[in-house]
Amino acid sequence: MKKSSQILGHLCAFLAYTIFGFNIIVCKELTNSNLVSPLGLFCFRSAGATLLFWMISLFLPKEKVTRRDMGGIFLASMLGFFLTQLSYLVSSKYTTPLDTSIITPTTPIFTMLFAAVALKEPITLKKAGGVAISFAGVIMLALNTIGIGNNGISESKPIGILLMIANCLFFASYLGIFRPLITRYHVVTFMKWIFLFSTLVAVPLDLKELTHIPFASMSNKYLLELGYIVLFATFIAYFLLPIGQKHLRPTVVSLYTYVQPLIGMVTSIYLGMDTLGWQKIVAAILVFTGVILVNKSRAASSTEKPAKES
Repeated sequence: MKKSSQILGHLCAFLAYTIFGFNIIVCKELTNSNLVSPLGLFCFRSAGATLLFWMISLFLPKEKVTRRDMGGIFLASMLGFFLTQLSYLVSSKYTTPLDTSIITPTTPIFTMLFAAVALKEPITLKKAGGVAISFAGVIMLALNTIGIGNNGISESKPIGILLMIANCLFFASYLGIFRPLITRYHVVTFMKWIFLFSTLVAVPLDLKELTHIPFASMSNKYLLELGYIVLFATFIAYFLLPIGQKHLRPTVVSLYTYVQPLIGMVTSIYLGMDTLGWQKIVAAILVFTGVILVNKSRAASSTEKPAKES
């Protein structure tokens, strides 16, 4: 692969996860506002991204998708967006931004497991040990969640932790399984179908609420946050991510999930949305240590081949 292609892949992955990092804070504020439900927020961002991607596709050469690949894109849509984002948005009502940021680095571990099955990447003893250490951190975090913290700050609930784990699992399966499919099509072609399928599934489930969302009574702050979610955290981020997936291996792309929790942690503490106790510090150390072990093992593996240039 050309060095310029690798640089492009790294840049796109970094920017996408930077956007996702700030999205942790924005989604938490919107779901707490009770102006729109998690499913309603998902429908809003999915429909908005669908409209934007299909509009752009009108100015690009028409690309035909085979019937077989259309089925694969539907599955990718369900795993990579519908289930991933819905579980994330629901969990944001029950988790703090800091706890969300601690759990998201487990995505590379799940990606490794799916890549081992789909792409035949080996699992070593060091990788297995890293997985165990990371999950020890997640379990510790889950066991130390309560309703309200000592400072009156809302704390995470176990259901929120479980939903965030599911979120990481769904997205890792998307990264680890669908790379061959992603590389066959232009990013706009792929994403326009991804979001269309998600919209067609989600909107009928929440049609009644969508007609009663009080946009007129929303403050400018909430309207700007909605705009950020649709334009940046959905359209732009999901435009950049497949480009990174085309030029980098799934496990490499998933490493950029580190950017997301760092931004979420720093921002949430700065805004006073969360506090950093010793339990969370230990849990974060365990999670990051395990992920580092997994990726060191991956880097040292002599069997891993570079991704082909598409």
